[in-house]
Amino acid sequence: MNIFDKKPYLIANLGFNFIDIAKKEDISVIDAAKLMIDEAKSCGIDSVMFQLDCLEDSQFDEFGVDEYIILFDYCNRVGIKFLAEPFDFDSADYFDEFVDVYKISSCDLTNTPFIKHVASKNKPILLFTGASTLKEIKVAVNAIEDVSTVDIAIFHSVLSYPVDYRDTNLLMIKDLANHFPDYEIGYADHSKVDENMLILTTAVNYGASIIEKYFTLDKTLTSGNHCHSMDPDDVIKFKNNLNTLSTINGFLNKQPLICESSARKEFRKSIVAKVDITKGDVISESDIEFKRPGTGIYPSQIDDIIGKTATRNVSKGTLIDFEMLMD
Repeated sequence: MNIFDKKPYLIANLGFNFIDIAKKEDISVIDAAKLMIDEAKSCGIDSVMFQLDCLEDSQFDEFGVDEYIILFDYCNRVGIKFLAEPFDFDSADYFDEFVDVYKISSCDLTNTPFIKHVASKNKPILLFTGASTLKEIKVAVNAIEDVSTVDIAIFHSVLSYPVDYRDTNLLMIKDLANHFPDYEIGYADHSKVDENMLILTTAVNYGASIIEKYFTLDKTLTSGNHCHSMDPDDVIKFKNNLNTLSTINGFLNKQPLICESSARKEFRKSIVAKVDITKGDVISESDIEFKRPGTGIYPSQIDDIIGKTATRNVSKGTLIDFEMLMD
């Protein structure tokens, strides 16, 4: 079962990038976060992810639990989903009534007591697998399923910031799909944005149905995660790529297409009389040849022609028809 109602589903991880945006724009942190939510919604992002780290001892002035609740309400008003990434038991508890999907970060993949605590809330889980082995992933999945029957999406991610392109290893998306066929597969990208958004596009083409990437309004900022974040223009490129991908992927089963119907007739070949054939002649290979158009009997049916007797005179160049022949 899919956790979200569309594929692919795009999550913008705001991290704490809004802190720097607030400084740059000389606005409050809460207004900066709202600005980023507005921009995320405008460019077509489906959800915004907030990191619920050290809520009772925030390193950011005037920003804590109450502010996150304000942002939750704001997300509801503008029509974008609020997602949470708790880093401790308290933060998971704080937001139980506000979120309906939880993220387990790569750093907590082996923290099975915490995983079970989050899973006990019976809400779908996005399980990130950076720096992990298949065995560790299976242990984490089992920990979730020990206490809950929630849906799980397993994310390929690389625990490095930023990730070099050579280390993105997108084929691991396919590997996770092979090892966990009953689960959704996602991809969290920590690499610098490539010009044409090919990394995220390829991840979708390889089977990732949920995409998460850090989001910013200014990629030139040097602190935080801005250097490997996407901005609204990047999202629009990605969305355009998805439209193209959807168009060119088409459907799975091999079959003739409507656009090929005329070419199928025009360019294929049929069995034709190579010479004048007289009524009563027994057809041999020397009597026939293969020419366009492909509106007659295909050369693949030659064995159904050779050895038959002509029931009428057939002029050279005429398409052979079964009605002209008898056993």
